[in-house]
Amino acid sequence: MSVAAQTSTKSLPPFSIWGVHASVAGRPVVWGKLVMRVLPDQQFQGTIQFRGTPIPIEGSWNESAKQITFHSPYAAYSGHLTIYDDVQIQLRHLVLTGRLQMLPPSLQAGEYGTWVATTDISLPEYSGYVPPQPSSTSLPPVGVFVTSNILHGNSRI
Repeated sequence: MSVAAQTSTKSLPPFSIWGVHASVAGRPVVWGKLVMRVLPDQQFQGTIQFRGTPIPIEGSWNESAKQITFHSPYAAYSGHLTIYDDVQIQLRHLVLTGRLQMLPPSLQAGEYGTWVATTDISLPEYSGYVPPQPSSTSLPPVGVFVTSNILHGNSRI
């Protein structure tokens, strides 16, 4: 059985690396990387890395609502997926945006914030792929371009 057949999502790639930015209590926190491997039954695991040390995460994905929830030992995250196809450059931008709550033992425990994570996938890799939702004709948010710098080596983590 292929990896795609084992997973229960059409929207999230079976394995992906995302650029991520978070802010807590209105203050920018850090830039980092989010790594996700989709598991059966709409579950996933991976790591989130803000200061050089990968921190384990686990969570769930609701394919029909395009909603994600996950947690690390320091924060709980929830968010929503938006997809932007850029046919001119043959890229599909995947954008997760949402809220987070810092958890003990974090020094910021109890504080709330926001996060955005982005990745992109070559559209030719999706030949025969049925889009999970109508593609947007608008430009993606600026976070797509800023966090993509992390993924393509233009920013230090």
